[in-house]
Amino acid sequence: MSRRIRRHHNPVFKAKVAVAALKGDCTTAELAKKFDVHPNQIAQWKTQLLEQAPAAFDEKWREAAPAVDVKTLHAKIGQLTLENDFLEGALGKAGRLSAKP
Repeated sequence: MSRRIRRHHNPVFKAKVAVAALKGDCTTAELAKKFDVHPNQIAQWKTQLLEQAPAAFDEKWREAAPAVDVKTLHAKIGQLTLENDFLEGALGKAGRLSAKP
């Protein structure tokens, strides 16, 4: 029997499955078949949703988004562009990189 490749589900899908499990309209086995997810995974997402639910209503639980310094990011972009141009030229001279069309 071949192994199944590991799948990565996005947070929206996880929330959808966990909310469906919380509703209780279907059994965990039915949900597992419907969403093609292992029943243990559904139970884990359900528990995770219940544990993190207070964060949706309490400001102190929410993580503050880090402030973005646009000037620093632009400076880094400029630096990386210069380095890439320099390396491209050096590799081109060494015959390792074909010239741009």
